[in-house]
Amino acid sequence: METNSGRRLVVVGNGMVGQHFVEALRERDVDRHWQVTVFGEEPRQAYDRVALSSYFDGASPQSLDLVASGCYDGHGYRLHLDEAVIAVDRAARTVTTSHGRTVGYDALVLATGSAAFVPPVPGADLPGCFVYRTLDDLEAIHAAARRARTRVGLVVGGGLLGLEAARALRLLGLAVHVVEMAPRLMPLQVDEGGGALLRRLVEELGVTVHLGTFAAAVTEAAPDQAAPRLVTLGDGTELPVDLVVFAAGVRPRDQLARDAGLAVGARGGVVVDAGCRTADAAVHAIGECACIDGTVYGLVAPGYAMGSVLADRLAGGNAEFRAADTATKLKLLGVDVASFGDALATTDGALEVTVNDPVAGSYAKLVVSDDATTLLGGVLVGDASRYAALRPLVGRPLPGDPLAMLAPRGDGAGGGPVGALPADAMVCSCHAVTREAIDTAIAGSGLTTVAEVKECTKAGTGCGSCVPLLSTLLTESGVTVDKALCEHFDHSRAELFDLVRVERIATFSELVDRYGRGRGCDVCKPVVASILASLGNGHILDGEQAALQDTNDAFLANIQRNGTYSVVPRIPGGEITPEKLIAIGTVARDFDLYTKITGGQRIDLLGARLEQLPAIWRRLVDAGFESGHAYGKALRTVKSCVGSTWCRYGVQDSLALAIALELRYRGIRSPHKIKAAVSGCARECAEARGKDIGVIATENGWNLYVGGNGGFRPRHADLLLADVDTETLVRTIDRFIVFYVRTADRLQRTSSWVESLSTGPGGEQVDGLDYLRSVLVDDALGIAAELDAAIERHVGGYEDEWAAVLADPARLSRFVSFVNAPDTPDPTITFVTERGQPRPVLLGLPVAGTPAAAVPAAAVPATGVAVGIPTR
Repeated sequence: METNSGRRLVVVGNGMVGQHFVEALRERDVDRHWQVTVFGEEPRQAYDRVALSSYFDGASPQSLDLVASGCYDGHGYRLHLDEAVIAVDRAARTVTTSHGRTVGYDALVLATGSAAFVPPVPGADLPGCFVYRTLDDLEAIHAAARRARTRVGLVVGGGLLGLEAARALRLLGLAVHVVEMAPRLMPLQVDEGGGALLRRLVEELGVTVHLGTFAAAVTEAAPDQAAPRLVTLGDGTELPVDLVVFAAGVRPRDQLARDAGLAVGARGGVVVDAGCRTADAAVHAIGECACIDGTVYGLVAPGYAMGSVLADRLAGGNAEFRAADTATKLKLLGVDVASFGDALATTDGALEVTVNDPVAGSYAKLVVSDDATTLLGGVLVGDASRYAALRPLVGRPLPGDPLAMLAPRGDGAGGGPVGALPADAMVCSCHAVTREAIDTAIAGSGLTTVAEVKECTKAGTGCGSCVPLLSTLLTESGVTVDKALCEHFDHSRAELFDLVRVERIATFSELVDRYGRGRGCDVCKPVVASILASLGNGHILDGEQAALQDTNDAFLANIQRNGTYSVVPRIPGGEITPEKLIAIGTVARDFDLYTKITGGQRIDLLGARLEQLPAIWRRLVDAGFESGHAYGKALRTVKSCVGSTWCRYGVQDSLALAIALELRYRGIRSPHKIKAAVSGCARECAEARGKDIGVIATENGWNLYVGGNGGFRPRHADLLLADVDTETLVRTIDRFIVFYVRTADRLQRTSSWVESLSTGPGGEQVDGLDYLRSVLVDDALGIAAELDAAIERHVGGYEDEWAAVLADPARLSRFVSFVNAPDTPDPTITFVTERGQPRPVLLGLPVAGTPAAAVPAAAVPATGVAVGIPTR
């Protein structure tokens, strides 16, 4: 294409695709042949709509901004915000804007995107009805939720956008109904099996799903009704709600093209060819407003691909748009969902390989060719860790047995058959980055971190689903991967621990100001919170530390799937007096809590509402209990058998030792949870070899085992010391725990930490256990005295976290469900009775033999109560 200097290019729309096109053109048009003018009708410049829902997680509009500094320099590139293009004159080659301006063009790009589709439902335009499309929409929804009276919202649409909207309403503290016409959720992405599991997982999170029906009408309720409006479904069901969100899909915004006489597709969208050009050679269309080969794509990756194609064409190239990658990976309401390739097996003769594990809550399916040699697509629900490695293999020969490829890893690495990826496999479909491009960048530019790969290649900067694969490719390229904790710190967790310890840094702000950058994230904040707690930096809910904690630590209790919390008092060694046992029973009875004895010899009380926690703690603390730290990355339990006191086989007093160890290490914060056990003989009734720290009695003393764990990948602990006396045993455990706390990576269990000690600093193989013995017993590093002193400081400074909250009104003020109605229970929490105990309502179905009236009245707010703003 001829490109004379100073040619005028007008871009209509400053969304994600329009902005991507502008940046792609800047890269290619180095001699500035084009003078670019962009019009955006929103008052904000381009922002990340894919991450729109993070607004309800606390993300600011500024953090979603996609426009790089200097992109619009006022000379060759100009951006006009809050100014829509309202007409196109193709004959004169001009556009007219809402500000009355007329601007000429030599080339015009329509990047107008799409608009939310609102079904023709009577009453859909009433106050309290919203769409879920822009930041302004989200701010309006947020404001309406603050005014809600009955705390109930309804979402029309059970696809990707609908479930995103449902999550947003749940985060705002509303009970949520989702209405979907199809027989399953996400009907365009997942099959029947995946949809069934997705519905189960979503409903277990407190969302009521209505399938195979539709919203027939929205009406204003009578003045004496608690809810301001009523939604009537197609099956006659009437639902009183505060607000309605329409998230039933999108429609291409093609009215400009229609008014200008350009062709549009049968289902809308500006008709363009493979070069994104309309029948008018001067007019182009990209993104959700464009129709290529009869298809309109509603995902960002195809839009980015169109933008890149058009930028190449305008810079003199001949790129063409090819088949789009419509793969999707999202976390919807906390549930991982992924779909790629021919997920619904529409190809003739396609075979399906399915692994459905309802117990683990995961569903996985691969679609393969009729000869089982080629991967065609797949669906993953519940566990999508294989997505990053499987998606690039679509259309290629299977690298192994399909069933084995679906086996979950359980380590979150998102790994898979990476070595089988050919050079031209598309790793990042958002920015069309192949494995070859990434490997070349790693080797040619000496990249050592995922952040550097993202900056150099743009891979991982779109939807982010390929980020786990980037880390794997770095490792497979022979690179020693930088162990930076996150983008805000170049240091590892162990390095940060030493910086905080040596320089006596007391706050996250001080640490990030001196050794990091930015404001932190959900990776580094909890890590630093744990480090500060490990070093005895005050109560975890004091001052700035409170904002750093994970949800469980923030409320000193484990949050459950229905929004309630569990309370687990410490019962050292499993030993409990009758009086304390009775106290727990009366607490459970009086607060109507579900009660279960755990595998760690404790009693779990489940179903407590947030505002009930302090009252429950008060009863338990008064009875002599303290926090069991079941919510923290800390010592959980020291399990025990009855030992030589009672058992005829016992050779040592295992129960007394277990109690002493649990009281010694209670509350110590660590990179991951720590479990321990003491068995009184080799019969191993306490299962000590499955624990991080295991002690087994012998005729001559104690054997110490370290680095074991249960969980998804069980590991037997290794024998560190044999036949040692109690003093040596305890001293070695002291040092083991502190050394682990100081040197392990974020969320690294002792099992993988011990295994990592088998690799020396130069990559050579060493005996990890021998190394541990040299450090902990022989003091090879000269730090034994430091380790001993650290434990003594912990023991001397221990304070029960529950009791400390009860003694401080400022800390107590955090424990309310709604900040402007502290005594009002969360109306979204409901129970039924099963086997004589309360349990959360699941799937919206009653349990056989359970009366409908089993839902406690306390779970339902009084009519007209303005509950207000949730605290979590």
